[in-house]
Amino acid sequence: MIASDLRSGVERLGDMIAEAKRIVPFTGAGISTECGIPDFRSPGGIWTRNRPIPFDEFVASQEARDESWRRRFAMEEVFAAAKPGRGHRALASLYRAGKVPAIITQNIDNLHQASGVASDHVIELHGNTTYARCIGCGQAYPLDWVKRRFDEEGAAPNCTVCDEPVKTATISFGQTMPEDEMQRATALSQACDLFIAIGSSLVVWPAAGFPMMAKESGARLVIVNREPTEQDDIADLVIRHDIGETLGPFVGD
Repeated sequence: MIASDLRSGVERLGDMIAEAKRIVPFTGAGISTECGIPDFRSPGGIWTRNRPIPFDEFVASQEARDESWRRRFAMEEVFAAAKPGRGHRALASLYRAGKVPAIITQNIDNLHQASGVASDHVIELHGNTTYARCIGCGQAYPLDWVKRRFDEEGAAPNCTVCDEPVKTATISFGQTMPEDEMQRATALSQACDLFIAIGSSLVVWPAAGFPMMAKESGARLVIVNREPTEQDDIADLVIRHDIGETLGPFVGD
């Protein structure tokens, strides 16, 4: 069912939340746009201006690694200034109330953690851009260490432990999805009674499979997204309105 207007959609969502015992939110870029984090895929988004750098190219080319880090440094003020929006705060309220065991997210901005959800309960399918990690041994590095080495050496640094390249702790095109996170997301999707997809175009696989998985496992499915998605026809409720306005009423104290 597509909500005819924002008010009726919010009321119906409120009823479904009240009836649910185990809610799993699944979030995409749309929940963070009101926080100043630009959408990657939409017209005018980052990927329409800069071609994504695939993982194999990052590994093979120092030039590609340098360009990847230049792009990340250029975005640092945006990421550093971003604060959780109404959507993040609403989900954090449901988490504190015991309705949400964990959040599955495609986002890399750390805003769910900043809203008060424990890091262990934020399942980051595409990683996290607020720190770096060696692609070889997995050693973690703060971004300011990478920036300092980049400025000193004029090139993206390698790991001090194993000398393999260091990249943001995100999943790039062509990079293997994190096995543990995928398993946890699968288990959550199959065990919930309400699955809420928020701000995702639901076109990036395998992540886009989780709403369908939840629905097939017996959960109700809600999709909150400004634009239509390919899964709207299987959803119990579709709200095509601003995410902050839709979830704002559920922000607790």
